[in-house]
Amino acid sequence: MSATFSIDAEPERDLIRIAMAGLFTPEDIQRFYAERAAAHARLTCARNAHLTINDLREMKIQPQDSVAEFQQMLGAPEYRSRRLAFVIGRTLARSQLQRALTGRSNDTRCFDTVVEAEAWLFQGAIAGSLRAAG
Repeated sequence: MSATFSIDAEPERDLIRIAMAGLFTPEDIQRFYAERAAAHARLTCARNAHLTINDLREMKIQPQDSVAEFQQMLGAPEYRSRRLAFVIGRTLARSQLQRALTGRSNDTRCFDTVVEAEAWLFQGAIAGSLRAAG
């Protein structure tokens, strides 16, 4: 299965909503980077004040080079979320994801459902409270 993804910005909630499926090649990851940058440009909050939810339930086990690319992506400071929630079933992909998240344990969690992920993301958060002045 080839890679598919969607990235939507919800500026009113300071939220980036991502869904990813399939097997990612380096070219797919580059397309993802470009679309992620475009989605982040639509946010109105301060840099790194946004929340992100990423639905990976349809993601396949990735080759190690793709995992390394995703790990690098997760460490990029310019796109780092205040909180990052992953929706992923109890699969081998979950353990692969947890290895890629090394070093982000305080602001990142994995969940079985979107409802659980959103509850954690918005717990105590007030959308717009960290908006950039302007």
